[in-house]
Amino acid sequence: MKFLFQLLAFAVIITSTFCGVKDVTEHFESLKGAQPHENGTYMPNLPLEFHKENTITNDLIPEEEEEEDYLDLDKILGEDDYSDVIDAAPHMVSEVQQGNILELFQGKTRIQRLNILNANFGFNLYRSVADKASSSDNIIMAPVGISTAMAMISLGLKDQTQQEVLSVLGFEDFINASSKYELMTVHNLFRKLTHRLFRRNFGFTLRSVNDLYIHKDFSVLNDFKTNMKTYYFADAQAADFSDPSFIAKTNERILKLTKGLIKEALVNINPTTLMMILNCLYFKGTWENKFPVEMTTKRSFRLNEKQTVKVPMMQTKGTFLAAADPELDCSIIQLPFVGNISMLVVLPHKLAGMKALEKQITPQVVEKWQKSMTNRTREVVLPKFKLEKTYNLIDYLRSMGIEELFNGNGDYSGISDEKITIDRVFTPHFTSSLIKLYHPKTWQLSNNSTQ
Repeated sequence: MKFLFQLLAFAVIITSTFCGVKDVTEHFESLKGAQPHENGTYMPNLPLEFHKENTITNDLIPEEEEEEDYLDLDKILGEDDYSDVIDAAPHMVSEVQQGNILELFQGKTRIQRLNILNANFGFNLYRSVADKASSSDNIIMAPVGISTAMAMISLGLKDQTQQEVLSVLGFEDFINASSKYELMTVHNLFRKLTHRLFRRNFGFTLRSVNDLYIHKDFSVLNDFKTNMKTYYFADAQAADFSDPSFIAKTNERILKLTKGLIKEALVNINPTTLMMILNCLYFKGTWENKFPVEMTTKRSFRLNEKQTVKVPMMQTKGTFLAAADPELDCSIIQLPFVGNISMLVVLPHKLAGMKALEKQITPQVVEKWQKSMTNRTREVVLPKFKLEKTYNLIDYLRSMGIEELFNGNGDYSGISDEKITIDRVFTPHFTSSLIKLYHPKTWQLSNNSTQ
């Protein structure tokens, strides 16, 4: 029997902070008191308060978690997490150039390492999208949202199906880096990152929601629901996807959980869907160096080597961290937001340099840029724009190596005892045998802020 499973990765905005190598704090407590579950994994016995309003963690402080009010993002990302010894760390330059991510693990905390993996996955996914895009296409995505959604579904996968997902996400590299690591370490780190990152005020607006919707007649294993709730704060919601009011009710729920910030998380749904994972992210930051409105004028902006258009161009002048990379023939500047986060802008020196840059950018390259940056006085001119994009991620993920999840032969036995088949989707029009994995995205850049 063939069923529909829907995974929706929704992200409104993300900055280079989440794709980059920011630090994180505190080691997870051991799973003392943990009880074995159906699939053999061990889960900590968390208090009921831990799951109160667990789909948004902005105001959630469990008893066993720290009480300190972190106001500095760097502090929560790098203060006190253990930097476990790497069992095998390559040092050969040739291996680094080939993208051996373990080189960056030296001296990093565990969540720094998780962030490195998310960044590497993001660059690989970007390349997969760019390979199929035209020269005039804009590409925007939130790798941490997609990575989180895929990590959530991996909780219910087994054998080769799970291995493909873990390999593409880079989790295998993480697990193999130290004898102290195992798969549940990764999920624990996502739990800690989500709990700390989205619950405090750092001077910018950041909201996150993970939700799990299950058809009222579809049987899902209790372990899967419990793991989703414990590690990703995704509370299982009974749903009837054929109910015309489902979309409105879901959007109303997300609107409430994000305090009115995300208004239309869901646009359409296949009525034969049996389960949906929804991951939402919202970010709005204020520039430290604002772009004066009176300095915004229409100027020429080059879309590609052949096309130029007139657009509103914002302008400001100040001292910024900047660098030049003669090897990749580009300039880099860091534009800070209030709250100690920033946007990294990379400009190729040649019109045809974008493709070469896209192929070579890695977390190693970004770290090299960051280390070489110095304070410089710069005049910055950026286009004022709003981008909206929806991706069908299936083909891109398949090209990266996730095959069994979508070819009908996957092992989803950690989700349900019932037979589930997940196939590709080519258009927004679905049949009962298709999975929809969309990544709707909006990015608005203006004089005072980025949203």
